[in-house]
Amino acid sequence: MALTKQTIIEKISTNNNQTPSQTKDTVETLLEIMKSTMASGEDVIISGFGKFQVNEKAPRKGRNPAAGKVMMLDKRRTVTFKCSGGLRDKINDL
Repeated sequence: MALTKQTIIEKISTNNNQTPSQTKDTVETLLEIMKSTMASGEDVIISGFGKFQVNEKAPRKGRNPAAGKVMMLDKRRTVTFKCSGGLRDKINDL
């Protein structure tokens, strides 16, 4: 089962003796800071966790499989995540 934002909020509020609404505001603020930073093209690095990297994809030829037509796909940005060595070790520490 995946960890949801609601579960994160509940765990943080329990561990830090905060109300869920206080914790929700903090989590939402953190996510908005991360989104706006990446939207401006900057990477987000969280020490001990990993790096969210914004990548530029060039325009390229694509194909519509339903119609079989060749078309040009616009340039776009994507986000990739690379985990830190510490996180990788924790994940593989079974």
